[in-house]
Formats: sequence, structure tokens, C-alpha cells
Amino acid sequence: MRISVSADEDTGVARAVLEELARRGHRPIPHGALTDAERPDWAWASEAVARDVADGRADAGIVCCWTGTGASIAANKVPGVRAALCWDAPTAAGARQWNDANVLALSLRWTSRAVLTEILDAWFGAGASTDAGDRANIDHLDAIGPPTSS
Repeated sequence: MRISVSADEDTGVARAVLEELARRGHRPIPHGALTDAERPDWAWASEAVARDVADGRADAGIVCCWTGTGASIAANKVPGVRAALCWDAPTAAGARQWNDANVLALSLRWTSRAVLTEILDAWFGAGASTDAGDRANIDHLDAIGPPTSS
């Protein structure tokens, strides 16, 4: 799989994400602080990943910032992206299963190398639910648009 990856700092597990993806046979596409060619700030780096996913240049994405919150917010601004901030393996599995998340958001501050491995195992091991109720929620997410003026 082609996995687009960004970090706003080259710290914590930022490089470990790239290494772990390559070890698993995936092709990481670096953005932000993981390359010298781009602006590293979380909003720009996360947008680059989200656009890779939305435009089909990547099969999935991983966005990282100090807390993971800003990176997930930025990625979720791109239509077609469902980014989930995951702190542990059960959250990652649930995000894939029930939310059909296509972008994983991680905290550079809180994610250890061991937890990263567990999260990636769960993320890549889970698939989107085919349950009608779960799919109805995903379809509804896709239908939510900008606010209507009153």
C-alpha cells in the first residue's frame, strides 16, 4: 500500500512510522518535517497527506503532531477524508471498523514505539464494517456538507 505520512516535527515516533511502514512492505510518502521539500507546520503537512488520500495518490494516510489533535482536524477538512486520532490499538481497530477511517492521527508526545506497533497492527488488521447500520453512519458522514444559511 501507498501510505502518505506527515509530521510537523522530526521527533518522537515520526521516523519510526516511516521505518515501520517500510518494514511491513508499504510504500511511505513523506510530507512535512519528514522531507526537506515542504513546509513542516501541522496544518500544511496534514493537508498534504489528506489530499494524497482524497486524490488517490495514497491508499491511506498517517498524520502526526505533538498531540495529534491539530493534525486530525486539518486532515478532516479535506472532503473524503475520515481521520481518527488513536491512542491505542482498540481505538485504531474501532476507527477502521466502525468509522471506515482512512487517515490515522498520532501524537508525537504520547505514542511510544511499542504502542505505535500495536496501533499499526490493529489499523492494518481491521477492515470497514459491512453492517448496514455502520454503513449508514459512514454514508451520512459523506452527505454532511457546509452549514446552510438561515
